[in-house]
Amino acid sequence: MTTSSLNRETVERLFVAVIGSKRGRERLKSFGIYLLSVASVLVLWEWAARAFGLLILFPPPSTVLGTLSGLVLDGSIGLAALFSAGRILSGFLIGSLIGVFLGLLMGTSAVVRALAEPYVHFLRFVPPLAWFAPVLLWFGTGETTRILLITYTTVFVVTLNTIAGVSAVAINKARMARTLGADHRQVFFLVTLPASMPFIFTGMRLAMGNSFATVVAAEMLAADNGLGYMITSSQLSLDIPKIFSSVIALGVLGFAADRLFRALIDRFGGRYTVRQSAFE
Repeated sequence: MTTSSLNRETVERLFVAVIGSKRGRERLKSFGIYLLSVASVLVLWEWAARAFGLLILFPPPSTVLGTLSGLVLDGSIGLAALFSAGRILSGFLIGSLIGVFLGLLMGTSAVVRALAEPYVHFLRFVPPLAWFAPVLLWFGTGETTRILLITYTTVFVVTLNTIAGVSAVAINKARMARTLGADHRQVFFLVTLPASMPFIFTGMRLAMGNSFATVVAAEMLAADNGLGYMITSSQLSLDIPKIFSSVIALGVLGFAADRLFRALIDRFGGRYTVRQSAFE
């Protein structure tokens, strides 16, 4: 039997295994719906741009995708995405760690909650860009400023969701653990923390979206690289297809980050969460 025959048989077996499982069929159906949705939007976009004669201010996807492919081939958009992703990851991780720590303290200690709650609820309504000028004066135009703003926009979403998770733990679970001889530390690590994990994961997932919004604004105002900077520089030169290409790259990066985060949760924290639908 030749190598090509073996490869073909392997592919066929894999295809049968995927199609034969319920989850495989759900994933295939989900993927097909995704493709149909994207194709429909592209067709509508192409028609609208050409029907209303807005090829300069609203370029069709054929033009945008041509520009995007050129940016991908020369590596410029990949490098910009890499800079943005690095800032998002740094600020997101720092903000999530602070948010989880603060949320657990506030959720388990009435004293800490009374002390910190007014500041949390005050600061969470102040957008990160309101702090841009003072942070810029304090820390300059380097990476620290951008990472601090992303950290700031991440902390409060994670904190509030963590508090909600701790508050949602049934008191009977803690009482049962104490009846079985568990001390406060064991109750926290074996009951409170595991029960709060779904809320923490949800808060982190929501905070990730805020991180993307903040990094673009920060790069637009004070950066010489990244997708936000690419959007601003393209705006100054009226390169509309390049602006659309940067926006598409940002969306693809965000979608990929969300899928990766979901995969990590399923892999390492699946026992703490409820399995989502095929579209999640």
